[in-house]
Amino acid sequence: MNRSFRPKKEVEFSINTIVGPGSFVRGDIDSGGFTRVDGNVKGNIHARGRVVVGRDARMRSSITGTNITVGGIVDGNIMASERLVILPTAIVLGDITTRRIEVNEGSMISGRVRVCQSDDSWQRAAQEYRDKRRG
Repeated sequence: MNRSFRPKKEVEFSINTIVGPGSFVRGDIDSGGFTRVDGNVKGNIHARGRVVVGRDARMRSSITGTNITVGGIVDGNIMASERLVILPTAIVLGDITTRRIEVNEGSMISGRVRVCQSDDSWQRAAQEYRDKRRG
């Protein structure tokens, strides 16, 4: 039996924005795609893709993105349009709005958690979030 080897299809991960360990950013970040934070940020993050907050990250920021994973400290609101994962090392001090959430044992959340299962409830939540940001 002669089978040709076919490698698994690789998933492309193009990171658009990186805040590395030991870095400090003051100001808002608007990213076109995948954003990774391992340093310190004081300013909001708006990503049109994934956001990963590393274990040693310290953020005083509101975060919006599609899929968000938090391993560090976030002092601010989080809005994930697809999914949010809170790792065991994470501390979130703010309100959360998402369609799906996974919270690991050992993490800490202080704030309101809103999981929107229908498109209508998501649209209302997104509008409320935008209104709060403007006001």
